[in-house]
Amino acid sequence: MAIYTRRVWGWMFFDWASQPYLTLLLTFIFGPYFAEIVAADLVANGASPAAAGARAQALWGWGLTAAGLAIAVLAPILGAVADRSGRRMVWIAGFSALYIAGAAALWWAVPEAPPVGLVLVAFGIGFIGMEFATIFSNALLPGLGARPELGRISGAGWAFGYVGGVVALILMLAAFADNAEGRTLLGAAPALGLDGATREGTRFVGPFTALWFALFMIPFFLWVRDDPLPAGRARVGLGETLRDLGRTLRALPRHRSRFAFLLASLFYRDGLNGMFTFGGIYALGVLGWEVAQIGVFGILAAITGAVFAWLGGFADDRFGPKPVIVACIAALLLAACAVVAITETSVFGIAVTPGSALPTVAFYVAGCLIGAAGGALQSASRTMMVRQADPDRMTEGFGLYALSGKATTWLAPLLIAIVTAATDSQRLGIAPLILLFLLGLVLLIWVKPDGDRTSR
Repeated sequence: MAIYTRRVWGWMFFDWASQPYLTLLLTFIFGPYFAEIVAADLVANGASPAAAGARAQALWGWGLTAAGLAIAVLAPILGAVADRSGRRMVWIAGFSALYIAGAAALWWAVPEAPPVGLVLVAFGIGFIGMEFATIFSNALLPGLGARPELGRISGAGWAFGYVGGVVALILMLAAFADNAEGRTLLGAAPALGLDGATREGTRFVGPFTALWFALFMIPFFLWVRDDPLPAGRARVGLGETLRDLGRTLRALPRHRSRFAFLLASLFYRDGLNGMFTFGGIYALGVLGWEVAQIGVFGILAAITGAVFAWLGGFADDRFGPKPVIVACIAALLLAACAVVAITETSVFGIAVTPGSALPTVAFYVAGCLIGAAGGALQSASRTMMVRQADPDRMTEGFGLYALSGKATTWLAPLLIAIVTAATDSQRLGIAPLILLFLLGLVLLIWVKPDGDRTSR
């Protein structure tokens, strides 16, 4: 039987459509641009460049913390409601509207006296929309194929999403995203008559991401439908749903493998999100890169992510998701240590001559490693959750998975914000990510490859 049916392709288009929020907005274009304009505004008001860069990084961290807390609180509740109602597509449609509205509103991130509060709220609305739509989309995975095929389907979806992110990033860099001189990566003025003097080309990344998502969600909504409720299972009301969710949460520690996996993913996914979220801002402040240069870095990381997400899907089917997850966390630990050890004047503690290309090359290599390990890790984690969750409560399971990913989404930004503010060093501010990866790796010891089902 063919694995890649029209329904599977429709489902994978969600990854293609949604990836630019992470690639363009969170990591490689808007995040660094936000840090750049906020830092410039702080310097204009008397702050030192180093303090301004640290403050901008901290503000970004506080904004993500607030959005992460909202997601953590609501994710399991909405997942449980969707499972009991048997409706997921309507939730995906509703949160898609938030994605589009939040992304489009980033156009108002003007460089002169930027409206920091408005920008962070708009970004948070879009981010919440993207995350919740992802929860309900992920919950459709078990119905897309037989269990031995899910690793390849999940890996192909992540790879397809990364390719979408690369294509969107290339288009933005070539035609729109401008530097301080108002020029794109190709040295031309931004397309569509956008004004480089007011950074309209870079600010267009918000509306561009919104339009991209709206366009490429069309195949998803045309080809994907809700799975029917199992025979004999009726829809239940909100009150009973919430009581049942409470029972599930209280019983969670008794399912040791599932509980350990959710705790492990809580830490290692938070570390990975921290790498993606602050990588571009780090390169901007520590290595002195411009947005266009960060974009090239993003292209390389996304390409390796696509390739290794696809290869990781085959490894997942062959060996199971747990060995893939362990190998990826080990690679991310290595990458995190490397990033902390790279500065504009030294690499791994060894001084380099002024103007040396070695720090740039070393950071590119670290970025490729992060992209490769991150792509395979996210794909394998998605199929691992399928193995750990109750088959009859898959959306609730992915709601708990989102909770584990978002309950401490505030932790990495908070630790980075605290350490950055305390040391006045963006480089040292990244160091807490090493601890998060280590905690995740240790907790995987108690995770069974096939979950708790063998003991039930």
